[in-house]
Amino acid sequence: MKKIDVVLGLQWGDEGKGKVVDVLTPNYKVIARFQGGPNAGHSLHFGDTSFVLRTVPSGIFREGSINIIGNGVVVDPVSLTEELTSIAAQGIDVKSKLFISKKAHLILPTHRQLDAASEAAKGKSKIGSTLRGIGPTYMDKTGRNGLRFGDVLAADFIDRYNRLKSKHTEMLAQFEGFEYDITEYEQKWMEGIEYLRGFRFIDSEHEVNQYIEQDVAILAEGAQGSMLDVDFGTYPFVTSSNTVCAGVCTGLGVAPTKIGDVYGIFKAYCTRVGSGPFPTELFDETGKELARIGHEFGAVTGRPRRCGWLDLVALKYAVMVDGVTGLIMMKSDVMDDFDVVKVATAYKVGGEVVDHLPYELNDEIEPVYTEFKGWKTKISDIRRYEDFPAEFKTYVEFIERETGVPVKIISVGPDRDETIVR
Repeated sequence: MKKIDVVLGLQWGDEGKGKVVDVLTPNYKVIARFQGGPNAGHSLHFGDTSFVLRTVPSGIFREGSINIIGNGVVVDPVSLTEELTSIAAQGIDVKSKLFISKKAHLILPTHRQLDAASEAAKGKSKIGSTLRGIGPTYMDKTGRNGLRFGDVLAADFIDRYNRLKSKHTEMLAQFEGFEYDITEYEQKWMEGIEYLRGFRFIDSEHEVNQYIEQDVAILAEGAQGSMLDVDFGTYPFVTSSNTVCAGVCTGLGVAPTKIGDVYGIFKAYCTRVGSGPFPTELFDETGKELARIGHEFGAVTGRPRRCGWLDLVALKYAVMVDGVTGLIMMKSDVMDDFDVVKVATAYKVGGEVVDHLPYELNDEIEPVYTEFKGWKTKISDIRRYEDFPAEFKTYVEFIERETGVPVKIISVGPDRDETIVR
């Protein structure tokens, strides 16, 4: 019996999951998203074409693939409709390739307003929400008020929608001075619901487990990154779902014993979008260079990303919590021109050196760095590990020793073919 393999981010998101899933998908028939919402932006590049996928699994462009939006995902019908119509315009038969879990929750127009009102009320303690209604939707899910895709098929769907909307309207009235108008968005939302009725809504937990029984190769695709996990991330500056490997079990309805290989993706350096602690953040010219060379702007939001050196303390923590069996290193080529490359191997907390992630990350944490000689070579044209400069191999092998996990794939550029599989 084949097990479900998992691919997920090990940092604060934006690690390059879209490209990796696209590279891995030829080996899998089914690609399934298990958590998160349209704040994810998985960028795919092939030839002259670039695509940013928010909710649709990254296997959608592969011939003969089945793509599942799992029950752990929250979906905005407007965003998903726009995404699917633009993919369909490329000649892709989206209706035959995409299935949606009946248990996936719907993001309502009023969820977006609740997100904006709540973030505005936080003032200086903003968490850096993308304002797409994801947090409030997960709150309704756990508060047992949510609307799900299965509800769309009910005769009284509009009544159910209006009941939740009026609950939200009452909540929004408590935010003094907050003004909003959802008329236009609500109309697009209802049109989106009509469009999505043309897709197959499935009991995804049954279907996924049937595929497992039938030995079909499945890849579970995570969104965001492990350091944004609601339980294990840098709380409260986190997302609203379980981004770690355990989220696959609850987000797709599979038992822990059905999990196979876990591919953990990380950048050769670190980035973070929005607020929250970031021990290795660089405020100098090096940080600006990383951002410039790495084109570090959010795929969905366009927000500039904060940049810093690789944080091995956080990476080892994510490897442990996720049970990573293989590492995938992205954007290695961004650091081609640096004389010195640094890695944080410990933190100094209150004068004491620790090599594990503390309960709370704050501004008082000082990274302890190990320095490496830069490779000063353009590596984007290299296609075999043996051909990498010695300095680069030293860097890779140090990460392998520290984490205890092999680096199985190295990306040296955005295109499919700029990928070395070891």
